[in-house]
Amino acid sequence: MQNDQIYFLITCIAMVLFMTPGLAFFYGGLVRASSVVSMMMMSFGALALVSILWIAYGYAIAFSGAGTSGYLGVDGVLGIDIENLFLNKFLDERMSFDLVFAAFQGTFAVITVALISGAIADRARFGSWMLFAGIWATLVYFPIAGWVFNFTLDENGSIVDGGWLVKDVGLLDFAGGTVVEVGSGAAALAVALVLGKRFGFRKGMYAPHNVPLTLIGAAILWFGWFAFNAGSELAADGIASLAFLNTLIAPAAAMLSWAAFERITAGKPTAVGIASGAIAGAVAITPSCAFLDPVWAIVLGLLVGVICAWAIELKFALGFDDSLDVVGIHLVGGIVGTLFIGLFGRGVGLFFGNSADQLVAQAIGVLTIGLYSFVMAWLIAFGIEKTIGFRVQSVEEEAGIDPIQHGQLAYHADDPRWGANK
Repeated sequence: MQNDQIYFLITCIAMVLFMTPGLAFFYGGLVRASSVVSMMMMSFGALALVSILWIAYGYAIAFSGAGTSGYLGVDGVLGIDIENLFLNKFLDERMSFDLVFAAFQGTFAVITVALISGAIADRARFGSWMLFAGIWATLVYFPIAGWVFNFTLDENGSIVDGGWLVKDVGLLDFAGGTVVEVGSGAAALAVALVLGKRFGFRKGMYAPHNVPLTLIGAAILWFGWFAFNAGSELAADGIASLAFLNTLIAPAAAMLSWAAFERITAGKPTAVGIASGAIAGAVAITPSCAFLDPVWAIVLGLLVGVICAWAIELKFALGFDDSLDVVGIHLVGGIVGTLFIGLFGRGVGLFFGNSADQLVAQAIGVLTIGLYSFVMAWLIAFGIEKTIGFRVQSVEEEAGIDPIQHGQLAYHADDPRWGANK
């Protein structure tokens, strides 16, 4: 059975890892032509850096000894299982399940960090971003992954030990609605506030420079999301099948409701709106994919498509510049999907005659991870801005940061797309 699990997870690892290049395409198409290299580099930079940090010590922090949870643990140094540094504990079994599980969890760490970059498009220094990515992953993602993902079950499926949000609070989060979505969304809000608004910030200031590139990115993300969610079962069984099915229908429903929202409010649906709806639906179903009957997954998708479409308008009302709507889609979608379990989750939902205990546990999980991620991200970003600088100079921002930060252009000067959205 374990070999089957290993083969299953190896496939899932490749699919989830592919999500980060997909995110680069998704984000890259949404920015100006003069910023697309910078935008995509932040995703690829996170992939490189966080992968190494995860193997070096991230896994040891998140999946420390039984009963510990990252920095709140008591084993080793600051809760780190020393034997797990560089996965040394598992190297005697070259094809062990532990090695592929560590790799699978590492892909989650990579995409979570990369998601944050969308909030600071067009105005961030690459070196400063890489410093932020490494510190935030170390101080925030690695420990909160332990709070939620590090648990063990007995033969009856009951939690016997593990991360405190799951074991002690009772949070249900199948694939990372809190750790990945709320964590990245809250951090994105903090970093956007520290860096401030782009020059000339207003609604419609820049049109996406390459809509097909964004649609390709959305398709890759959705493809990888099937492994992201179903793979979290760690086996190809009935629960994974339910998670897979719900990962199909919730984004589909969200695409429809987002398009309808645009048709009603703006007169016509857009391709970027359809793509954003698919991502919003995938975000919302991430924590709840194994806890909802399909009909409620569809309801969740329909709701979150409208809620997230409306939420991204808040940045203009509230005056913060979340460039590519990480807050409106990932933070808001993650919150909605996580709380939805407490309302409509099978066997625990309030609307099915159960108590409000599960809804309270879900809210505690959202608040704990959201506040911790926001505060830590703000402190890290503020420290970087006040020391080496995080935001590019105004002249770089206005001209486009690709040639200055990376010495490259996405398109040749004679390409009619170049400079179209300056």
